[in-house]
Amino acid sequence: MNILIAMPQTTICGTVWDEQKSTIAGANIYLEGTYDGSSSEADGTFCFSTTYTDSVVLVGSFIGFNQYRQEMVLQGDSVKIEITLVQSASGLNTVVISAGSFEAGTGKSEVLRPLDIVTTAGATADIAAALNTLPGTQIVGEEGRLFVRGGDGYETTTFIDGMLVKESYDLSAPNVPTRSRFSPFMFSGTQFSTGGYSAEYGQGLSSALILNTKEVATETRSDFSFISVGLEAAHTQGWEKASLAGKLGYFNLDPYYNIIRQDIDWTDPPTTLDGNLAFRQKVGAHGMFKSYGKFSRSSLAFNQDPFTLSPALIHMRLQDQYGHLNASYKDLLSDKWTIRTGVSYTYAQDDIKIDNDAVREHTRGWHGKVVFGHQYSDRIFLRMGGEIITSSHDQDFVESETGFRNRFAFSERILSTFIETEWNLSRELVARLGGRIEYNNLQQRISADPRLSMALRTGEDSQLSLAYGHFRQSAPADLLRIAQDLRSEKATHYILNYQWMRDRRTFRVEAYWKNYQQLISFDPVLPYVRESYSNEGDGYARGIDLFYRDAESFRNIDFWISYGYLDTERAYRDFPVSASPTFTSKHNFSVVYKQFINSLRSQIGFTYSYASGRPYHDPNTLQFNGKRTPSYQDLSANVSYLATSQIIVYLSISNILNRENIFGYQYQTEPNSQGIYEGKPITLPAPRFLLAGVFVTLSKSKSVNQLPHL
Repeated sequence: MNILIAMPQTTICGTVWDEQKSTIAGANIYLEGTYDGSSSEADGTFCFSTTYTDSVVLVGSFIGFNQYRQEMVLQGDSVKIEITLVQSASGLNTVVISAGSFEAGTGKSEVLRPLDIVTTAGATADIAAALNTLPGTQIVGEEGRLFVRGGDGYETTTFIDGMLVKESYDLSAPNVPTRSRFSPFMFSGTQFSTGGYSAEYGQGLSSALILNTKEVATETRSDFSFISVGLEAAHTQGWEKASLAGKLGYFNLDPYYNIIRQDIDWTDPPTTLDGNLAFRQKVGAHGMFKSYGKFSRSSLAFNQDPFTLSPALIHMRLQDQYGHLNASYKDLLSDKWTIRTGVSYTYAQDDIKIDNDAVREHTRGWHGKVVFGHQYSDRIFLRMGGEIITSSHDQDFVESETGFRNRFAFSERILSTFIETEWNLSRELVARLGGRIEYNNLQQRISADPRLSMALRTGEDSQLSLAYGHFRQSAPADLLRIAQDLRSEKATHYILNYQWMRDRRTFRVEAYWKNYQQLISFDPVLPYVRESYSNEGDGYARGIDLFYRDAESFRNIDFWISYGYLDTERAYRDFPVSASPTFTSKHNFSVVYKQFINSLRSQIGFTYSYASGRPYHDPNTLQFNGKRTPSYQDLSANVSYLATSQIIVYLSISNILNRENIFGYQYQTEPNSQGIYEGKPITLPAPRFLLAGVFVTLSKSKSVNQLPHL
């Protein structure tokens, strides 16, 4: 045992590095058995003073790295030391579980960078539209949502900084594609999981979209956007350890629709007032507090042809108010323990007028979570936590002529806990084993869902991964408000993945099988009768996905190719037999191309998308969903031109070839005089969409602009 004797002051300074000679911020450096020490700064440097002399042990530690220890003798002189931390087996990035997951901005299995969301032609800076160029997704152009591996749109759940988001898409008219409510400019990392994801995340039957907001901003800047559909202004104020960012936007499609004819009788084209606010604060040596708020108000009105034997139009007016608040905190409790915690609140109100009849819907939801991480050893990392999710929904319907009023309402509370361990069996093999337990107050049931993932390194740049797990999700609100005791729908995922990455090239092939159980079925003749509802539906989805990205082979050129094959059937909702849903297509193919032309100070991009025909039901035939639409094809382009160092001109055009894509057919409910049910194709109101804009940045740094966002 060393005895430390108080003597004249000694200063110890140095730098903390990893094995690749990159500096490490936030490492703990201290004298063993004392309170003297410090944490490394952003550049890896540290400095502290001590009055102890004689023989001491200097300790350096950082999560994911083996502890550094060095004996030294202090004699009152200044000490300069370089510390190199070696990654522990559990911190090595040689093997990363990639089955079912596309990550961006994580530094791990990165195949799609965050900026790709806003530079993909045809996506017009919409998160869902950009992700629809990845394998495993189906192009459902009239919806605009994420449909993943045979799953319905509601089966993809969105999380921001680990917290659940409800009602994550904008208000939209029928057969007009919606957009994600959230701007990709607010996020630094994206994980898009097409299945087999961590036990930390629940209430996602098919897919999880996990968005991570930006850290503390290092610069102060103002951005202004003048686009063909509206205006935006944003400002970011940066301090040493905190930043505040805000954005306000106003969008009005009336001028655009006056120029580009729409196949909708608009009486009030869509208008939206939108605001975002984000605050970041570093807390202590390692802590980070984040808060994020999103607020919007939208309205639209149009005359709709009900496509019945009666020629009368129906006047529709929709108004939407939305708010989402999110706060999270993460910190190191010690060199072996971490904590992440947060809370989110979502509010949505839709007011719908159908001629003079009125419908009002309210949705409110809270989510609270706490997650602990423990570095049990250099090979084993534990993650455990708990959460509570509360939801309330009500719908009021008032018929104007009779005064008849009908109300549906329910409140749901889900309590859950999870535990998960990542075990590095060797440098070549890693396993993640865990599960989650949920209690639902409406069902008064406890459920247990196991999860398992593994990855095996097969070469210097390649690996095999597999994933298995049970996933469940509560019934959608429109069904729960009729039958509140419906059980959660359930899916079992089986995934096998091979991935090769070298330089800036990535190749992935992934096979999957998904079994659905407890899907909700009901009698279409009795859609509002509780007794017609049950959890007797089932189904399957199986297929193979291919992905290749190359930003290395050709100078200033970046491209990726995606292909997905899907075979799926379901017996659910009002299906009389098991059949492929109308939102699915067997073959989906995308090519995304980007080129940077330095001599012209420009960036151009092209996206080609193809989807084979989707099933639909023709009441003039006997086979349910037995017909197929023509194939979907779209070629889109965009170009960004750097007019000055801080002014950018941007143009985006979807569907350059002006192809009329058909997404299905609508049929009259009664046959005509010849006994034929007349039908018409479901298409977009306009075959192509144009977006033009000028983007201006004001900053002390004259080289800062919005080009990376376009």
